[in-house]
Amino acid sequence: MDRDSHCTAERELLEAVSRITTSSTTSPSDEEENQSKAEISCQVKKENPEKDDTQDSSATLSPNSSMTTKELQEYWRNEKRQCKQIKLLFEIPSTRIVEHHLSKYVMYKIIILQTGSFDSNKSVIERRYSDFEKLHRNLLEEFSEEMEDVTFPKKTLTGNFTEETINERKLAFKDYLRLLYSMKYIRRSKKFIDFLTRPELQEAYACLRGGQYTKALEILLEVIGLQERLTRGNPVSVVPTLCAIVVCHKDLENPASAFEYGEKALSRLCVHTSHRYYIPLLETMITLAYELGKDFLSLQEKLEEWKTKKDPIRVFTLKELAVREYVQ
Repeated sequence: MDRDSHCTAERELLEAVSRITTSSTTSPSDEEENQSKAEISCQVKKENPEKDDTQDSSATLSPNSSMTTKELQEYWRNEKRQCKQIKLLFEIPSTRIVEHHLSKYVMYKIIILQTGSFDSNKSVIERRYSDFEKLHRNLLEEFSEEMEDVTFPKKTLTGNFTEETINERKLAFKDYLRLLYSMKYIRRSKKFIDFLTRPELQEAYACLRGGQYTKALEILLEVIGLQERLTRGNPVSVVPTLCAIVVCHKDLENPASAFEYGEKALSRLCVHTSHRYYIPLLETMITLAYELGKDFLSLQEKLEEWKTKKDPIRVFTLKELAVREYVQ
């Protein structure tokens, strides 16, 4: 074999090996996508121990999703970024004594700050001793091992309203919250998140059911920021709150603001099309888009596509779903 023929054969052999290697290896983009999916799936399982939360976010990737590969890659990148922990600080700067009929108790003002953020990101709530006590009992039931070395301020028969006792409890509750938040599975637990958000959400939904949309909206906008920071690993969990904000804005005739929050909610459901809020939200967004002169045809297509793939069932309106939340 002459030199030229030998070189040609060698090149052909190398090209053949290269083709075989390429065809049997996952592309970088696919590899990144698969890794992100695996990480998110693992994260969701860890961060959703409660049954209801698991049902809401268990859809993972829907086989009926019409998203392109590029859109899916971008979605998982965003999900991965959202799973990064946001560090929060807890401060209890002041208290107030409440006398109501025959009862008397101390309310502790809790300020929750995101580290490295401006004051605009802070959340302010109030809780009393019995609220902390209930949280402690609930956490002991589920996290007995993690709570083994966590101390809780004891209740005293007398002196509960002295300045000395109140100041001691302020510091104790601050350390207590800081310690709970430092434990991964506790800070992600529904019981801990409910302690920080549920009373305000209950009040907001009560106002919504009573037609007090301005008051309900005011509370919901206050709590949504904290709720999002506490549930970064499970973005679907804030969909009900976002949809309640949509309902309030819509009934207050603020279609542009309603559409803005509707888009936020819809982005969290793009691969969770079995979620109970998905279709009611889509229908509301179509109405809002038409009213605002925006593109509603793409939303209509998603709705029609869903209807062709699912058995027809009775679906509540967005408002009907919202008023059912937090019903005692």
